[in-house]
Amino acid sequence: MDMKISFTGNKKVEADYKGFTIKTDQPRDEGGEESAPEPFSLFLASIGTCTGIYVLSFCQSRNIPTDEIVLLLQIDENKELHMINTITIEIKVPKDFPDDYKKALVKTAQLCTVKKHLDNPPKIDILVTKK
Repeated sequence: MDMKISFTGNKKVEADYKGFTIKTDQPRDEGGEESAPEPFSLFLASIGTCTGIYVLSFCQSRNIPTDEIVLLLQIDENKELHMINTITIEIKVPKDFPDDYKKALVKTAQLCTVKKHLDNPPKIDILVTKK
């Protein structure tokens, strides 16, 4: 399962993976063109969308409509260290959402694979090789 990362001009970096091209760029004030999300934005989006697929599957398996369900990802940031202290994911459900399912929905949302990897991070090795 390899992912190829390439530089496509200015501050643009792309990842080719499983037939998809994932594009990133930097903000203008950092020399980019803002033509795509920053890599860190994609990291945050992966947490939210991964959680979202678990919420969606939970509801679909119980025939619970999802058109009014929204997830909000909120970040508590340590500005001095440029690091995130806490990520809170709020699952907003309609008033008629069954109360009996709220705890189970949270438990299911916590199964997100991205979250699990953050809870138990992999070792990352970085090598320099010649072509």
